[in-house]
Amino acid sequence: MKFVIIGYDGPDGEAKRKIHRPAHLANLEPLAQQGRVILAGPLTDKTGSLLVLEFETREDAERFAREDPYTVHGVFNRVDIHPFTQVFPKPA
Repeated sequence: MKFVIIGYDGPDGEAKRKIHRPAHLANLEPLAQQGRVILAGPLTDKTGSLLVLEFETREDAERFAREDPYTVHGVFNRVDIHPFTQVFPKPA
C-alpha cells in the first residue's frame, strides 16, 4: 500500500536538514533498492518534504517516519501520513 508522508520542518529545519541529509538518504536507500520509493524530495518553498512510499501497513509507515533521522533530529517537527492510491502515472 502506498502512503504519502509529509514532513514539516521545524524552526531550525533548514540548518538541521543540511547536517542530517546523508543519514536521511541512507535510511531511504534500502526502500529505493526494493522499488518502494515512488517519489521523494524537499518542498521548494522550504517548508518540508514529500515522500510517497510503499509499506505493508500504516503502522510500518508510521514507524518509518518516527525513526527517520529527519524526525529523530528535529528537522521535521510534524509529520502527516495518508494512504494513497496512485492513478498517474499508471503503476507497473
